[in-house]
Amino acid sequence: MSTPAPGASREHDVVVFGATGFVGRLTAAYLAEHAPSGTRIALAGRSRSKLQTVRSELPAAAADWPLVEADSFDTEALNALARSTKVVLTTVGPYARYGLPLVAACAEAGTHYADLTGETLFMRRSIDASDAVAQASGARIVHTCGFDSIPSDLGVLALHEAVAEAGAGELTETTLVVVGVGGGVSGGTIDSLRGQLDEGKDDKAVRRLAADPYALSPDRSADPKGRDERDPVGVSRDPETGAFLAPFVMGLVNTRVVRRSNALTGYAYGRGLRYRELMRGGSGPLGAVKAASIVAGLAGLVGGMSFGPTRKVLDRVLPAPGDGPSEEQREKGFFRIDVTTRTSTGRRFRCRIAAKGDPGYKATAVMLGEAGLCLAHDGDRLPDVAGVLTPATAMGGVLTDRLRAAGHSYDVSEL
Repeated sequence: MSTPAPGASREHDVVVFGATGFVGRLTAAYLAEHAPSGTRIALAGRSRSKLQTVRSELPAAAADWPLVEADSFDTEALNALARSTKVVLTTVGPYARYGLPLVAACAEAGTHYADLTGETLFMRRSIDASDAVAQASGARIVHTCGFDSIPSDLGVLALHEAVAEAGAGELTETTLVVVGVGGGVSGGTIDSLRGQLDEGKDDKAVRRLAADPYALSPDRSADPKGRDERDPVGVSRDPETGAFLAPFVMGLVNTRVVRRSNALTGYAYGRGLRYRELMRGGSGPLGAVKAASIVAGLAGLVGGMSFGPTRKVLDRVLPAPGDGPSEEQREKGFFRIDVTTRTSTGRRFRCRIAAKGDPGYKATAVMLGEAGLCLAHDGDRLPDVAGVLTPATAMGGVLTDRLRAAGHSYDVSEL
């Protein structure tokens, strides 16, 4: 199948939708500093006056960027926006509330799309509504192009490629461990959690879908059977390092994205892939206490957000949508991740992933910005696919190379 890129006659290469929001501004600033000369970028949002203010505060390269007024619920404006550009980057969430009309517009127009969602229910609906349309138009609709779920998805892809090159079989037991992380919690992420909890409160089908390890798979009946892929709960201990581990909160989304990537590639990673995500608490008694604290904190957050009186208290102290850390705090942030696998031939490989900058803000702006540039400029090197995709299946190693050039590391070695 041939999937031609949107025509060169389009007015823009990349449109940042939601440019007046916190992460939208950061993404626009990244593009102003790092987009190749001649890249045609526009800023979009509901308010022209706010867009003008944002543009005036960006680096000089953005001084003449066009401004596009569009509301998330204005179908006509979204259709016009999608037809005007090769790529739309959207930071407007929660996506379950605001995102589906834009996905539909891009799928219909053959316009590539990337977002920062971590919402499983939204992605499932996007797949059901727009996958076939996007395949027909040649659009690549790519969800989770930030800290959710690029490190996970590209890390497992890098392991697969290294294992295949070494002739070492297929991936089997594969585990991502967040070794170190520093940064704040996004107000948008908290708002997405609120929405998903509310939606599942009185709907058992929604709760079952959210808990399904294969919720994003293209054909549930074709998924490998007989494996325990339930999300980890409680504290565990790494038998090799002795470190105590807790479930990684983003694993609830990232694991499903990685499984979708495997399925979309015809199970190229291996039908024996078993994937989970954890967070390192440390070794010894202090490590055990830290891991237990992570588990208790996650349970407390979900429980507190699910109960009206405690939610009101949490709403007063948790960051609101559009809020974010200071520039100094964003600069001090970082993340370090190890993804290890045991192959079907018994060999072991590790991908070490690291980046400077707050994961949910500075590092995410780099990931989304580079994803947009990749979709806009690298079409002739990307996988020949279209539809509702994942970062690994839509852009593959081309995006990994871009991120490496931007200062992120993806280092694979055999253990």
